[in-house]
Amino acid sequence: MTPPIQVQPVILCGGSGTRLWPLSRAGFPKQFLCLTGAESLFQQAIKRLMALAAAEMQVIPPLVVTGEDHRFLALEQLREIEQSASTVLLEPVARNTAPALTLAALAAVEDGSDPILVVTPSDQTIADAHAFTLAVQAAIRQANDGAIVILGVTPDRPETGYGYIKTVIAPSSLHSVERFVEKPDEVTARQYLDEGTYYWNAGMFVLKASVWLQAIAQFRPDIAEASKAAWRQRSADATFVRPGPAAFAAIASESVDYAVMEHCPGSAIPIQMIPLNAGWNDLGAWDAVWGVLPKDASGNAHVGDVLATDCRNTLVHASGRLVSLVGVQDLVVVETPDAVLVADKSHSQNVKHIVNALQQQKREEQVLHRKVHRPWGWYDSIDEGGRFKVKRIQVKPGASLSLQKHHHRAEHWVVVSGTAEVTCGDKTLLLTENQSTYIPLGEVHRLANPGTIPLEIIEVQSGSYLGEDDIVRFADHYGRSQ
Repeated sequence: MTPPIQVQPVILCGGSGTRLWPLSRAGFPKQFLCLTGAESLFQQAIKRLMALAAAEMQVIPPLVVTGEDHRFLALEQLREIEQSASTVLLEPVARNTAPALTLAALAAVEDGSDPILVVTPSDQTIADAHAFTLAVQAAIRQANDGAIVILGVTPDRPETGYGYIKTVIAPSSLHSVERFVEKPDEVTARQYLDEGTYYWNAGMFVLKASVWLQAIAQFRPDIAEASKAAWRQRSADATFVRPGPAAFAAIASESVDYAVMEHCPGSAIPIQMIPLNAGWNDLGAWDAVWGVLPKDASGNAHVGDVLATDCRNTLVHASGRLVSLVGVQDLVVVETPDAVLVADKSHSQNVKHIVNALQQQKREEQVLHRKVHRPWGWYDSIDEGGRFKVKRIQVKPGASLSLQKHHHRAEHWVVVSGTAEVTCGDKTLLLTENQSTYIPLGEVHRLANPGTIPLEIIEVQSGSYLGEDDIVRFADHYGRSQ
């Protein structure tokens, strides 16, 4: 009996989604957002790939490549959909997709196997899951014979925001790739659409791990060797694998397309394309989000608490407050607790300029939401002044914050619900609803939830400096202690 084809999903989970600010932030990028339903784009990608299993295909747990700052977000979202990862590769710095895929391939062949890698970004939507499954399964069968197979999206408009794939159309659904072309201007995009041999490059690749390692060694030996050096210097911490930070930082930053794919046509490495007609969208900007959301008869797509009258083709995403519109059209309004975006829908791509300005001014709104997720739960900074800050803090059952102290602030804790186990100096006490305690400046302390329901407290900080970097960690369950 022929053994099943081993399929290794590879989820590329980097990027910051700057054009979807203020919902997407550097510390909570778009792939972790629930933009088109109850599950995040990352979770949707995981589920799509795990559904590829067939009689002759065995899909093993996904390999996730993400940044150090997002490791707990990825792990928590995997837990929410009851999915484990074979490996979570943590990039110490951003180096684009070619080094990320090289490390994923090195991890995949570590045990002597050579699985088919199904490589996909984590920030796309697919409307027709069945069509996606059939297309990728066909790509897997072809890749099993040694080819690189890419998925090309059949264009339905003269899009200038995507790269294109020029193909030689075959009678079957498997086309030869002639060349890759850059994002065109509108006139050129219309010519591509009329010609019918051009497809959008969706950034999804299917190939054996050994084929990628061969291709990157042939076309970019510098990336191949530097990635191997970083892999040799890796360290492991439970599910997390960290390549050597100095060696990884020395790798050239390059995309899969530039490093390998553009060199394959005409080479000894066969590269082919399978059309993907599955309602694909990469949600690159707010106009794309408007395009995939349900709309009313006037073309309005509204999420959250929204009241609108005499409006057309608007997108509103309200996170917490009532947003009301009167007599406007083609507007994007995105409300979060600490920032509001109002933009003409046709200028959605330019939101990145706002993010650049925030970055230059070193404003917190570019990096974090007011509500910040941590591996133990979350905190929400609800008020602050010159020498005080008020937070809501929620701790998951069985979780705890680090054993820590602060040089510049004292803290008052009031339990709203649940049970708190408080370590303060050499004392440990249990607090329940409506009970409180005080943590003096400089005292070593810890907050834990020994119960079975979430613990919620109100924390009032007071002192001369209230920044998040005023923490000295002595012990931590999440590897963050100094």
